[in-house]
Amino acid sequence: MSELLVLAIESSCDETGIAVIEDGRQIVSNVVASQVALHAPSGGIVPEVAARAHLRWIVPVLDEAWGDAGVDWPDVSAIAVTYGPGLAGSLLVGINFAKALAWVHDVPLIGVNHLEGHVYAAWLRDPGEADREDPVFPLVALVVSGGHTFLTEMRDHLTYRLLGSTLDDAAGEAFDKVGRLLGLGYPGGPAIERAAEAAIARDRVFPRAWLGDSFDLSFSGLKTAARRIVTEARAEAGLAGEAEAPLPDPLVAELAWGFQDAVVDVLATKTIRAARTGGARSIVLGGGVAANSALRARLAGEAEALGIPLIVPRPALCTDNGAMIGAAGARRLAAGERAGLDLDARPSLPLAVR
Repeated sequence: MSELLVLAIESSCDETGIAVIEDGRQIVSNVVASQVALHAPSGGIVPEVAARAHLRWIVPVLDEAWGDAGVDWPDVSAIAVTYGPGLAGSLLVGINFAKALAWVHDVPLIGVNHLEGHVYAAWLRDPGEADREDPVFPLVALVVSGGHTFLTEMRDHLTYRLLGSTLDDAAGEAFDKVGRLLGLGYPGGPAIERAAEAAIARDRVFPRAWLGDSFDLSFSGLKTAARRIVTEARAEAGLAGEAEAPLPDPLVAELAWGFQDAVVDVLATKTIRAARTGGARSIVLGGGVAANSALRARLAGEAEALGIPLIVPRPALCTDNGAMIGAAGARRLAAGERAGLDLDARPSLPLAVR
């Protein structure tokens, strides 16, 4: 690829993201309008509310990204847009916006799998960032977010083999549910991480679902166990009959640390085992939960012991954004792919099969 400029649009869930990416790596501009505050009162994403918010913000986000990039339409090689997986209404806002732009400006349209975007975030460079080596194949990628948790193997660009995935709940969804149990609000992941950092007692053990030798994951049982453990902790603190009374901060920190440790332990152990088994030469970590510092530190230490690099985007590039869609879209453009104006939303689009 050389001097390919891709305008990329991401609207799969609750973030409206638009970016301009050069050569599939260099971020020229990257703007995200977050809906976290909008959904916080309900403790989770309301699909209809999310779709309406995308309608409200997608033009202002484009205007800001366009202004930051300082480019004109003749400079744009393609428009990349997320077409799945995600919330149907949210996806349709981005897809229809991208199709309209592609038609008006006679620019090729590229459909991108949202999950692939999280993987290709590992190839991105910020403005002014020194050049560095790209991830080396074969690699193992762990993608962990509010809606998805899976391990995949890549032996070359755009080729995936699913090693394992969650059999029930995504890790990020478990963080949100347990965050509410602990009275930490939404989103639960960052709140649990902050609380866990303050933990003095670190001996509260939460169960791990190892599922034998498979690379599959399960967090439903952990959520159920967390409810029981929190109930027992409330009784220990003398709050058994006071459902609305908040737990003492030190106890919240202890419980947050125990839950986070259980999630990190399973994710890291299975990822390192997959890398060792498959002879991986690098490990990529992506998705919103990849911003968790405990997970990053655990994987970095174990990858170093294995003698291979761990590549993790900075936290803002782990959560949903347009830049990651541009990185993946540029690869698909260079491979000769084009989408027609009949591109439609695929809310359950898979990335790979076993």
